[in-house]
Amino acid sequence: MSGNRVFVIGVGMTKFEKPGSKPGWDYPDMARESGTAALADAGVSYADVEQAHVGYVYGDSTSGQRAVYELGMTGIPITNVNNNCSTGSTALYLATQTIRGGLADCVLALGFEKMQPGSLSVAYEDRAMPLGLHIQAEAELFDFQFPAAPWMFGAAGREHMDKYGTTTDQFARIAVKNHRHSVNNPYAQFDDEYSLDDVTASKMIYEPAGLTRLQCSPTSDGSGAVILASEAFVERRGLWDRAVEIVGQAMVTDLPSTFDDHSAISIVGADMTRHAARKVYEQANIGPTDIDVVELHDCFSVNELLTYEALELCDEGMGGTLIDQDLTTYGGTWVVNPSGGLISKGHPLGATGLAQASELTWQLRGTAGDRQVPGARIALQHNIGLGGAAVVTAYRSVM
Repeated sequence: MSGNRVFVIGVGMTKFEKPGSKPGWDYPDMARESGTAALADAGVSYADVEQAHVGYVYGDSTSGQRAVYELGMTGIPITNVNNNCSTGSTALYLATQTIRGGLADCVLALGFEKMQPGSLSVAYEDRAMPLGLHIQAEAELFDFQFPAAPWMFGAAGREHMDKYGTTTDQFARIAVKNHRHSVNNPYAQFDDEYSLDDVTASKMIYEPAGLTRLQCSPTSDGSGAVILASEAFVERRGLWDRAVEIVGQAMVTDLPSTFDDHSAISIVGADMTRHAARKVYEQANIGPTDIDVVELHDCFSVNELLTYEALELCDEGMGGTLIDQDLTTYGGTWVVNPSGGLISKGHPLGATGLAQASELTWQLRGTAGDRQVPGARIALQHNIGLGGAAVVTAYRSVM
């Protein structure tokens, strides 16, 4: 990639929690916890940070400042970021751009969310809905069901079933895998292992795709933080023992194909993901088979399978085969969502992308404990928000 090299030098996150389960735990507390952990992990102080990009979806203006003031008040630029479910990785993208462009040597990306229990809701009803075009386009293909998010992704799964013969059990086995992975993650909202029968017998959310509650990401409270630095900063401070390089990164927003394809799969972002992944592979000079570990946006089990294909881990229509052959877990070609993914780790919208970055940093350092992917050297991150933006990032160990 052109420009300065960019390195992750510190990561931190809170445990993700069920909304309201920790009385008095507000977003400044979450940000203080994750931010302090990231600074300590990097071995730097807040005074070293030159800019901060802070993401959240639900909250008033300048909540980013209020959150970061828990770490200090040094007058640095602080931007507030909102990009739906890809908010955390968008903050990371902006921080990366700042360093790659030579505008700063040490930058903080932080994300948090304090959510309400239950399905996501519309905050403002007196203006155009950001997802209005997407919902309208999908409703022309599949009858609308509430809540909208599981309907949109579930309908994409139904389309995949109709086109390629994918089964509901293949979707369900993705959830089995991710819940099993989360057992070893102390930061995960859930740490229970479930059988295929447990997953398929849980509450039905979208029946045409067999999408049950245990295949859906929950609402969550929590925060994640990442400290990025330039090569000069890493060298000056002697931080190579903890540095992980960002070797490729791309953000792609909706393309004409989102609507022109007349496909629910395109509407929920598969084409954005595919375009972003191809840019990242070119930037990093890698291909899918070079990757060891992946954290991807499994907001629903369906989307993990769709994303296998969009990231070109397999040919279109063959995502189910990866599950059938255990190619996306330990002992397979890749370990996908060793953290438990959004389904089991949790999904506080503004924090998700930074939690993914934290997990992959630990994996590439070899410090992920019982969920360590043996010999991990190259990692890929995928985070998507409808309406829309897909962010894909490639990391490489330098140790």
